[in-house]
Amino acid sequence: MDPIPPSADELQKQMGNQEPSMEKLFEGEPVPSRAETLTARSVVVSIVLGVTMSAVGMKLNLVAGYLSSLAIPAVLLGFVLPPVWVRVNDLLEMAHVPFTRQENTVIQTFVFACSNIAYTGGFGSHIVAMSKSNGVPGLWNSGRNLEEPHAGQLVAFLFLTCFAGLFAILPFRNSLIIRQHLTFPSGAAAARLINSIHIPHGAKQASKKVTVLFKTFIGTISWLVFRWFFASGPGCGFEVFPTFGLTAFRLGFYYDFSVGIVGAGMLSSNKTTISMLAGSLVSWGIIWPYIDAKKGSWYPEVATNNYNLSGLYAYRVFIGISMILADSIFHLLQTLYAMYNQRQTQQQRKQAALPFHPLAFNHWTTMQCFDEWRREQVFLCDRIFNLPIVIGYIVLSAISIVAIPQLYPQLSGHHVAFVYLILPVFAFCNTYTGGISDLNMATTYVKVTMLIIGSWVGLDQGGVIAVLAAGSIILSSISTAFDLMQNFRTGYITLTSPHTVLISHVAGTMLGCMINPALFWVLFHVYNDDNIAPYAKMYRGIAMLSMSRHQKLPKHSVLLAVIFFALALVVSVLREVSTRRRWRVSKYLPSTIAVAVGFLLSPTMPIGMFMGSMVMYIWRRLDSNGVRLLSPMVAAGLICGDGFGSLLMMAPVMFKVRAPICLTFVARDVNKRLDAFLATVPLS
Repeated sequence: MDPIPPSADELQKQMGNQEPSMEKLFEGEPVPSRAETLTARSVVVSIVLGVTMSAVGMKLNLVAGYLSSLAIPAVLLGFVLPPVWVRVNDLLEMAHVPFTRQENTVIQTFVFACSNIAYTGGFGSHIVAMSKSNGVPGLWNSGRNLEEPHAGQLVAFLFLTCFAGLFAILPFRNSLIIRQHLTFPSGAAAARLINSIHIPHGAKQASKKVTVLFKTFIGTISWLVFRWFFASGPGCGFEVFPTFGLTAFRLGFYYDFSVGIVGAGMLSSNKTTISMLAGSLVSWGIIWPYIDAKKGSWYPEVATNNYNLSGLYAYRVFIGISMILADSIFHLLQTLYAMYNQRQTQQQRKQAALPFHPLAFNHWTTMQCFDEWRREQVFLCDRIFNLPIVIGYIVLSAISIVAIPQLYPQLSGHHVAFVYLILPVFAFCNTYTGGISDLNMATTYVKVTMLIIGSWVGLDQGGVIAVLAAGSIILSSISTAFDLMQNFRTGYITLTSPHTVLISHVAGTMLGCMINPALFWVLFHVYNDDNIAPYAKMYRGIAMLSMSRHQKLPKHSVLLAVIFFALALVVSVLREVSTRRRWRVSKYLPSTIAVAVGFLLSPTMPIGMFMGSMVMYIWRRLDSNGVRLLSPMVAAGLICGDGFGSLLMMAPVMFKVRAPICLTFVARDVNKRLDAFLATVPLS
């Protein structure tokens, strides 16, 4: 007979009341079935919001070249519209099921999966870069090196690439969410927002949590609006405030007053944020200035473009990616070994006729709180078998090897086969990195892929289009994989069935693969001018550079990448061994992924995340009870407010409205010269 699980009160007492339990507030509400979650109401609302948010996202992507996460707007709109449906049913005296947080999660998952394809589909980068609107007369921009987009072609291409990403990452869901316990800060913030707005009435501490979350949410949006008034152009506003002085500012060390990053730091571990900051100090403070001093010797002096793979940027990409690959591949092998052992254990259970238990009884006492036990119980009850997923990926890869060359004849079948061979590794590495840092590094893997394919194909055979198409495969697939794991994390915290999350995500992806190409085709012909998709020219330039026989990789870039790969691998192995053997040194070994992120990104993000970690440390010292109760709400409010506010701040960009003030910062001697010059200017 199976043991009876303890109640929330009993388990909370056993755990020493370590953390206020969110699931304790929902203990009286049963987890709804799939039929009660995937309702006609959720389907209709999801489709309406999915199409609407896709249109908004596509417009922003083509006009501004950047798209903020639409997960938080999806949560809020998904909460506002279903109650209208409920009231209509009440007026018509029609029966309906209650609107639950699980149904809200289904809507958010669908809308996020659908609308995010507006960016991850490569419409504002690779697809536009293929067209003649981004070309200039010459061999690079004629004949087979141009490809005008067609809606039907894009629909088929997206179906093949997006679903490849889903198949590639699905076998690792239990490892990333349960075993590694990656935070996925944006997914966790969306989940906490959903939990907060669905807390049962009358629950203790509920009103205080909700109040803190929404005050932080509104305050963050207000701060973004205030900040906008002082940023009328490049180099203006609080975003370029020289926090640590002008010398540090020139090296990239300053805080850009992005509060969403602070929220992500509050949800991350101290080791992660400190490792990120250490990576920035070592790379941006020592290594990059040293390499920059070798300009003209190690790489051409003319290679000044920030994204030029023949200059300093190449060192950043190769060294950072090599460190990420080392740590991620090590964890990938660990995960595969653990999956093999688990399969062997399950077979032994079947032979011994033992029942399957998602969580053993003695595992309850090792959980941090009742919340984690309850969430793992729900998450592990729905099993997704790996063998059909692996077979599905192989079949889809075979179809893609035949079909994609028909869509883009410039890309050969063996090129597609190579891309689909490295795709699962890149998908795991990118998702693992995002689970720690909340960053989608897909564009970095895209550049590496483009460089590899570019050195393989010929210009006369349409190499520019082949390189861009290969990059688009990687962008669509590994971004979709990252989005799926974000949604699994949201479902994990809201007690939404993984099967339900997967169904909703797949349905949203299917609609996104159909509606976004149609929206793009319309907007592309409406805005078909030189100002559309500002990043398209950059990606076409990278494609051209990757095939240029006159361009070579910077000196020692590959050697340095190999050295840092080896160092990262040694640190990863040492950290795992010391953790298992409980050596003291394990506390001081950095997170290799976090260090690599510090190498790749400007120091502004590691500084912001470190500030979030310091806020948690000081708050914990001053009020240990308050930090356990309210810190997740504050962090969620900062992240959600930053995401929603960033979307609002896109409106001035769309309508070409400029801020009225330019706040800039200069050195004292420059200011004196400026004052002297202004004194000579007549007032009228």
